[in-house]
Amino acid sequence: MCVSSGCVTKHRQIHKMKVKKSRGRLISSKRGIVVRGEWKAVNMDPGLFSEEGLDGLVCFEELTDYSLVEPERAVAVGETSRKDKKKKKRKASEIEAEEELQSDAEEIPDQKKNKRQKKNKQDEESQDETVEDSGLEDQISQDESSDVTPETQLKTSKKKNKKKNKKQQQKKKKKTLAGKADAPAESKKKSRNWSSAAVMDPEGSGTDVSAWKDLFVPAPVLKALSVLGFSAPTPIQALALPPAIRDRLDVLGAAETGSGKTLCFGIPMIHMILEWREASSHKRTDELRSPDDAEPHVESLYLPKDTSPEQETSDEPRDDDGEDDEPRDDEGEDDELRDDDGEDDEPRDNDGEDYGTPDEAGPDACAENEPQKQPLLGLILTPTRELAVQVKHHIDAVARFTGIKTAIVVGGMAAQKQQRMLMRRPEIVIATPGRLWEMIKEKQAHLQNLRQLRCLVIDEADRMVEKGHFAELENLLEMLNTSQFNPKRQTFVFSATLTMVHSLPLRIQQKKRTKIEQRSKLQLLMEKVGIKDKPKVIDLTRKEATVETLTETRINCTKEDKDLFLYYFLLQYPGRSMVFANSIDCIKRLNALLQILDCSPLPLHANMHQKQRLKNLERFAEKDSCVLLTTDVAARGLDIPNVQHVIHYQVPRTSETYVHRSGRTARATKEGLSLLLIGPDDLMNYKKICRTLDKSEDLPVFPVQEKCMAAIKERVNLARKIEKMEFFHSREQQHNSWVRQASEAMEIDVDDDLLMGGGKGEDEDREQQRLMKGLKKQLKHLISQPVFRNQMKTKYPTQMGKLHLPQLPISTADTALASVSRGRQTATQQR
Repeated sequence: MCVSSGCVTKHRQIHKMKVKKSRGRLISSKRGIVVRGEWKAVNMDPGLFSEEGLDGLVCFEELTDYSLVEPERAVAVGETSRKDKKKKKRKASEIEAEEELQSDAEEIPDQKKNKRQKKNKQDEESQDETVEDSGLEDQISQDESSDVTPETQLKTSKKKNKKKNKKQQQKKKKKTLAGKADAPAESKKKSRNWSSAAVMDPEGSGTDVSAWKDLFVPAPVLKALSVLGFSAPTPIQALALPPAIRDRLDVLGAAETGSGKTLCFGIPMIHMILEWREASSHKRTDELRSPDDAEPHVESLYLPKDTSPEQETSDEPRDDDGEDDEPRDDEGEDDELRDDDGEDDEPRDNDGEDYGTPDEAGPDACAENEPQKQPLLGLILTPTRELAVQVKHHIDAVARFTGIKTAIVVGGMAAQKQQRMLMRRPEIVIATPGRLWEMIKEKQAHLQNLRQLRCLVIDEADRMVEKGHFAELENLLEMLNTSQFNPKRQTFVFSATLTMVHSLPLRIQQKKRTKIEQRSKLQLLMEKVGIKDKPKVIDLTRKEATVETLTETRINCTKEDKDLFLYYFLLQYPGRSMVFANSIDCIKRLNALLQILDCSPLPLHANMHQKQRLKNLERFAEKDSCVLLTTDVAARGLDIPNVQHVIHYQVPRTSETYVHRSGRTARATKEGLSLLLIGPDDLMNYKKICRTLDKSEDLPVFPVQEKCMAAIKERVNLARKIEKMEFFHSREQQHNSWVRQASEAMEIDVDDDLLMGGGKGEDEDREQQRLMKGLKKQLKHLISQPVFRNQMKTKYPTQMGKLHLPQLPISTADTALASVSRGRQTATQQR
């Protein structure tokens, strides 16, 4: 071991520093030292070698006459080997790039330039490292101690360069693969949206779409329709697409529920955006060719661009209409938008922090530079948030090969996140009127210039323009028809009950003297929306307004017996059922009751958080046998697949609501059942619906087995007792806790009169809890017992010749539709 005289501590410190930097194999110091003198032994106390840690030492020697020399041969050999390896790596990367991008010949020169620049940077960094290493070696030579040669430093720098090159090559591959794709690649995560099952057809890849070609559908949309499995258009689509795409007419469409009205306005909107892109690219090329220049200016792909001020002024119009490049750059962002909404709401909380447009300057700066960016071209207005989410998923599925971006603007979700989505400048926005008008008032940059809006869609228009429902829509339509008016804008209005006419009350019809100006519903709607020219009106609805494949039935009962017949139906005919009610309180009571009866319902109403609403819709679509308790929030537009039954626990107040509720089943030529539970309070609404829809008031009665109603009544009555006890107990706890907290804050005593229940003691609470446990145990035992029995043979060898079994009604293996048809047959035979 070599120790320089008088410098033992310094030698140790420098040795540690060099080991941390190099992290390589230590090389003998004699390779970098020119020995001039001789090694001499150092006289030391022999007792030192007996200490711990110094057992292996024999002696110490010192060298006083030497000099440190940098080995030039080693350095030269290291540099040449490093250059050869870099050349080999560069050739391999170029070969991979050529194999991956044979069609994109324009991007190869840019990649070579980037590689050369990065190579020069790496050489400069390596030179800086060698300079730093030489500085360290000079320090070591001054201290007369050396353990590491420059070869180790060269090896460590090579390892760092290798890691850097690998990372850079991986980034380049990702960029080239993203640019190579014609459309944004689908995310590996499956979208958990209830509409995905209705849109995505697993057997639809490569479907023949020749029936769509005569309807002027663009080629990218045809490709998407082929993947989705839509082989032929529906009647409303075949009639609405040609006048919308070819003739550019405004369209008012009325068709039955489940007939595919979303594509009637989605495909013309996509076609219009693609035409706008093509026209803007032609406009940009025309502006590049100025008439004053004798020779046309051709931009080279290989030479650097001229940065003269004249060139910059001439390039400014290119940024105005240069939207051809923007969809390619933002295709990856379109996937992020799809991932967000899938998890409804979040669906999927990918905020997406990387945006394609630099909007950090604020809304004012964005408004100034707005004409240079992508304008808003399509706006779709829906009455409910869930319908807006569904429309977005359907349009994304059809526009998957076009690079068109969509965004959703609805209430109940984070406004800041929706503003960040709008900062990406999507071509299409799907919104509810309330949140949209709020963002317009806040002067959101992308929503300020609506004069360039080319397509306006009002879905479920008859509901949207009703008085007192959407005040923001009136303000929005007034703005679009006055200050933000665009004569080239196309308007689409669709609904299943667009042309439904109500007869006037008798008291008004009997007045002979008063003249009544009866304008049609369509004329009033056109005035409110702002359609002035003659639009294309398509009406494919029947007089009954419901689908032919829908079976409508009824059960007349008292208000208290509705719970019995609802539980009977859910128990006898399991499947995917939707139960509608007119009020939120009714939905909450039914949810608690059916949970006690172990039916596992899913509630959906306006007082719920939006995330929970979307989650319940997703769970309902995933389960084969499930119950969705909902208000009229889910009555319009939702395309939930394979809904078998719709139960009207309370008869709707209007005939339009009845049609839309019943339209959640029997969609796309499938069969479905609608059941009305009619109590004494519902007779007026029921007669009004029958009169408006031209239905006979004697709808077929749903068959019920009266034998089992006693067992069901016992269960339901017991569940009602438990539900009432739990409801009052929870209300007492909430009220009393609030009173006690308020009294503690004001430092006053609480009187028992202020507390609900008169301030019950602990013993009374325990007694009530014990009673509730007993009732739950009794109900659990009843639920475990069968209400229906399967058909079985009763001929067994017994002493009496018969086997005594409990008299239970037979559980039918048929569906609810089969039992209705069988009941009709038996009724006709009896007559």
